[in-house]
Amino acid sequence: MSDRDKLTNSEQVRQGLLGATEFPSATAAVRARPEVVAAGKAAERREDTAKRGGHRRLTSRTWFIIVGGAIIPVLVLSIWQFVTTTGIASTSQIPSPAMVWEAAVDLAQRGLLWQYIAISTQRVIIGFLIGAALGLFLGAVVGLSRFADILLAPTLGAIRAVPSLAWVPLLILWFKIGEESKIILITIGAFFPVYTTVAAALRHVDRHLVEAGRAFGLRGVKLFTTVQLPAVVPSVISGLRLALAQAWLFLVAAELIAASMGLGFLLSDSGNNGRIDRIFLAIILLAVLGKLTDSIVGLFERWANKKWA
Repeated sequence: MSDRDKLTNSEQVRQGLLGATEFPSATAAVRARPEVVAAGKAAERREDTAKRGGHRRLTSRTWFIIVGGAIIPVLVLSIWQFVTTTGIASTSQIPSPAMVWEAAVDLAQRGLLWQYIAISTQRVIIGFLIGAALGLFLGAVVGLSRFADILLAPTLGAIRAVPSLAWVPLLILWFKIGEESKIILITIGAFFPVYTTVAAALRHVDRHLVEAGRAFGLRGVKLFTTVQLPAVVPSVISGLRLALAQAWLFLVAAELIAASMGLGFLLSDSGNNGRIDRIFLAIILLAVLGKLTDSIVGLFERWANKKWA
């Protein structure tokens, strides 16, 4: 590259930096490139034209998404009903959908169903929020500091390898069978997915973006929230979704052994009493609640991507 080209490029960079009033996200520098701006405007024009013309992709239509997502559950329900009504499988091993529904109605009439759902959901939300916050903090520390990586990563990696059930006896011994032991176990489960994904993602943030942020005078927390965190938003969201799934898994582990209420307790108690219908009900409720909470994280993902990514 000639000296004239270097001067031209440097002048273009300086003009771009001086023309920017702020450094809103890690992708701002990329979006400022002329070819990216032109491609983005062309895409927006095509999208506006398609909307004005009433043309949208079939897979982007709300009704198609709802119907498509319901196909497999309806198919499974139909096969389940067919297998139980024709006698292919004994109802002592696989209860019919009607039996599961009746079990749900029975528990609801006795005031237990919503109580179990509420207490389990509360435990998951509290443990998830605490674990995700700690994971984000320590993941940022380890991902941004080489010294912290050397100091903390080996120990946290060893703790991560401990199975969830191994914590139960210790937590019961320390905190008895109260809410503290269950929430701490769920917090442990939610912590490591967020910590791992955030730490790994921050280690691979483009150094040029970081240097550009520092050129704007950003340091410390401001640099992290303005440049580095937006650059790893997809990884953070993935970690949150994994953490939420882990929170439900660790909830069942906690409630199976040391609980008198909740969906895990319903599983354990139904197994001891041979209530296969209630076992299926608890599994279905866990699946539905897990999907609903994951959908909430999906809404947060859309907002975060719109704001930062």
